Amino acid sequence: MGQHILAIDQGTTSSRSIIFSAKGSIEAIAQQEFSQKYPKDGWVEHDPEEIWESVVATLKEVFDKCNITPSDIAAIGITNQRETTLVWDKQSGKPVYPAIVWQDRRTAQYCRDFSEDEDFVSYITESTGLLLDPYFSATKVAWILDNVEGARGKAENGELLFGTVDTYLIWRLTGGESHKTDATNASRTMLFDINNQCWDEKLLNKFNIPASMLPEVMDCAADFGVIKEDIIGKAIPIQGVAGDQQAALVGQACFEKGMAKSTYGTGCFMILNTGDAPLQSKNRLLTTVGYRLNGKTTYALEGSIFMAGATVQWLRDGLKLIDDAAESEALAQRAREDNGVFLVPAFTGLGAPYWDPDARGAILGLTRDTGISEIVAAGLQSVCYQTKDLQKAMESDGARPTNIRVDGGMSRNDWVMGFLSDILGAEVERPEITETTALGAAFLAGLQAGVFSSIDDLTQCWKSDSVFTPRLSKQERDQAYDGWKAAVDRIRCS
Repeated sequence: MGQHILAIDQGTTSSRSIIFSAKGSIEAIAQQEFSQKYPKDGWVEHDPEEIWESVVATLKEVFDKCNITPSDIAAIGITNQRETTLVWDKQSGKPVYPAIVWQDRRTAQYCRDFSEDEDFVSYITESTGLLLDPYFSATKVAWILDNVEGARGKAENGELLFGTVDTYLIWRLTGGESHKTDATNASRTMLFDINNQCWDEKLLNKFNIPASMLPEVMDCAADFGVIKEDIIGKAIPIQGVAGDQQAALVGQACFEKGMAKSTYGTGCFMILNTGDAPLQSKNRLLTTVGYRLNGKTTYALEGSIFMAGATVQWLRDGLKLIDDAAESEALAQRAREDNGVFLVPAFTGLGAPYWDPDARGAILGLTRDTGISEIVAAGLQSVCYQTKDLQKAMESDGARPTNIRVDGGMSRNDWVMGFLSDILGAEVERPEITETTALGAAFLAGLQAGVFSSIDDLTQCWKSDSVFTPRLSKQERDQAYDGWKAAVDRIRCS
């Protein structure tokens, strides 16, 4: 049996395939971006076929970049953008509608209507650990069934399947033989009882979603099916699956209660390991499944920010202030300190702890002295300020993370990580391998395949690269954060 692991990292803006060694080192990476579609204000869609084609292309390309062959691969792990919702025909495999992305806010009115039933809103939180919000999959599925001609009738006849991106990829990779997901992705649908680890019948009835559409829920390290030989020339088992943020929790080896990681990709997500008991937040954070191994669930507290790397992408593609994301660090270094400029990137509403779907973005504090450097710096700082919002909420819940392991594209920006440490007043630790989302998927697949014998093996693979420590005084930190809070108050709609 091979000792390498192939991870599929299907993200919001690109798909990647990464080959890892048994020691967790990267052997090769292939990446392909795909298009983002914004048909209406607050709507975000992906073409499912384009996602599939990008995954297949990277699966083939990654082997061209190294001397490893498909026969050297022990197992495949999948990690994915969570909450993004697909519904497809069981027989033809054709999606009935584009993928509705996690950022999409079209179901805000659905949520307002449901929110009038306070008992039901409380039940959602008690059962799923989530808040009633368009972010999650449930109202997205309901919207598709209600708005796509003939969809509801087909669903009620058992002709349609639902899945998040992991489920759709598993189904396609196995030639339609496997309709499965894992506990972490299931926990993000707003249809899954995280206490009893099963689909919630009451929620399915309320959202009018037939149970026949739903995938089987597995442990994160399990047998999800075998990919068809004609895809890369060998039939390889899929043996690890986790939503991107939980995969990063695993990839950062945050296996002890109290450990936290913060991932900076399209969005920003901080997850704190809370152990074997779910911790209900009083500050509008999410209680979620951190990972499930050998039938045992480890829970986590999560704060989700919608715009992190996507803010830099907007500075590049929308305002055209930079040609490449890498330019942002040098520009930020040239910005005047204490310039009073704040960019609140509420392009599709605000996530935790505000959960305001109607908020919209703004740049505040502009003067004649403001230039490109200050605006770019404010965009980068907005990610750090939003992380501070999450830290304060966790602290209020009695679970303040004081040492944070970071990953994702923005974690490679030293200026951002330095400011993050300053504004948090905490150590920020960056690992040698920042591709921890894909690494987590590889770890899970490797556990199931026997490449790794235990969680201890995974912990030994994690290595620190850089540690950032706070330089600002508490007074300076509080003053800067007060400016951010005032800016957020100016753009809030509720």
